[in-house]
Amino acid sequence: MAEATERWGIAHIYASFNNTIITVTDLSGAETVTKSSGGMVVKQDRNESSPYAAMKMAGDVAQAVMDKGFVGLHVRVRAPGKGKQRSPGAGAQAAIRALARAGIRIGRIEDVTPVPHDSVRPKGGRRGRRV
Repeated sequence: MAEATERWGIAHIYASFNNTIITVTDLSGAETVTKSSGGMVVKQDRNESSPYAAMKMAGDVAQAVMDKGFVGLHVRVRAPGKGKQRSPGAGAQAAIRALARAGIRIGRIEDVTPVPHDSVRPKGGRRGRRV
């Protein structure tokens, strides 16, 4: 007989242009269930942020999550947000697709990139970058 309440978690996907990190927590966000990063699945540094690495990571994470009894995940996608990089890297979309393909139900997908209300001082000094 199946249990009455199904367990859900939150998948925090941090996707920059240099790496992708997937961390799965419980619904409160306090207890980490499993995590994986690009460096754990590929050998070359340049491939850490690739969609292939994200798919491999998502497969590993999905297996670990299902073993612990979770049926679905809410997804929070985050880009670095510092400077001008406000869009997530290439691994974000691939990771979400791979999680869904692995048989995990996807709940809400939200973007939690930190957006400054003013910004950091641009580099280059008072007179700008002199070429």
